[in-house]
Amino acid sequence: MSTEPALTDLSAAVLARGGELRAGGTDTTARRRTGISPGPFTDLSGVSHLRGCTALPGGGLRIGALTTLAELASDPRIGEGWPALALAAGTTATPQVRAAGTLGGNLLQRNRCWYYRNPHIGCLQKGGTDCPARDGDHHYGVVAGQGPCVAPHPSTLAVALLTYDAEAEVHGESPRPVAALYGDGGGLHAADHLLPPGRVLTSVRLPAPLPGERAAHHRAISRAGAEWPLVEATVRLVFAGPVITRAAVAAGGVARVPLRLPEVETVLTGREATPEVLAEAASTVLGRCRPLPGTGYKTTLFRDTVLEALERAAARGPRPGAAVTGPPPPGP
Repeated sequence: MSTEPALTDLSAAVLARGGELRAGGTDTTARRRTGISPGPFTDLSGVSHLRGCTALPGGGLRIGALTTLAELASDPRIGEGWPALALAAGTTATPQVRAAGTLGGNLLQRNRCWYYRNPHIGCLQKGGTDCPARDGDHHYGVVAGQGPCVAPHPSTLAVALLTYDAEAEVHGESPRPVAALYGDGGGLHAADHLLPPGRVLTSVRLPAPLPGERAAHHRAISRAGAEWPLVEATVRLVFAGPVITRAAVAAGGVARVPLRLPEVETVLTGREATPEVLAEAASTVLGRCRPLPGTGYKTTLFRDTVLEALERAAARGPRPGAAVTGPPPPGP
C-alpha cells in the first residue's frame, strides 16, 4: 500500500495553511531565504507518480511535473522526438540546478526582478499598488507588451512548450494549453502565472512528433554561463525538400509572458529557408516592441536572437541532448 500523500490532501493542506507547493526547491529556497516567501511549504518531492515520462496513444508523451531538467535534456526519447524541449532544458542554469529543478517548477517559478526579490520594497507581485521597476532600474525588463508589471517571465521550458502546442494537466481539471497558464500575450496582469493557489500542476502532454523536424534554442546572455537570458528563442522547422512546410517559433525574456510568434511563422511557411526569408521573418518581431526607457537595446536583440535560432534550425537537424547556444552578447 502506497504511503505517498494524495494530491487532494496536498492541495487542501496548502490552502488550509496558507502556504505554497514546493517541487525541486531551487526557487522557493531562494525566496524563503530572503523572506519573500516565508512558508509554510508543502513538499511534492515524495509524490513519485508526478515524475517520469509515459507514452500516450497516437505517439504523444506525458511528462510528469517533477521530472527534472537534467532528465528532460538527456532522455533519448525527448531528444529524438521533441528536440526543441531537450535543447531548451539543456541550456537552463547550471548542472546542479538542472539536477534539482523540475518541469513544473520551471513553468511556475517567480520572476527575477530585483524589486520583487527585495523584502524591503513593495510591488504589485507582493500586493502593492505599483511597479517600482517601471520608473526605476528596469534594464532587464520587458520590451514587448506594457502590462502593470514589467518583469519578463523567466521560464525557458514554457518557451519550448509553446512551440509544441503542449497541454498542461492540473489535478482535478481538464487539460489546458500551456499558454493558458500565463494568459494573454500582452501580459495585462501582474501575476507570474494564473494557476490558483493550492492547484497542482501534475504533468505536461506533448503531441506526436513530426518527422524530419529541425530545432534550435538560442539564448542571449550577459555572461558565459549560469545567467538568466536577456532574450531567448526556440524554433521548430519541418521541411519538404527545401521548402518549410511548418514553423513554430516562440521567445522569452521579452514580455510578461512567454510569447508564441505567429508573425514569424507566417513569413516562413511555404518558402525556402534563404537568408533573405529568415531575416524577413525575424524582423517581424520589431512590430511587437514597445521598449521601456532602459530596454531599447532589447529591440534589436530580440530580432537577432530569433534570427540566430532560425539560422541554426535551418542549417542542420536536431542533435539529441545537445543544447544549441551561443556566445554571450555585448552588454547593453
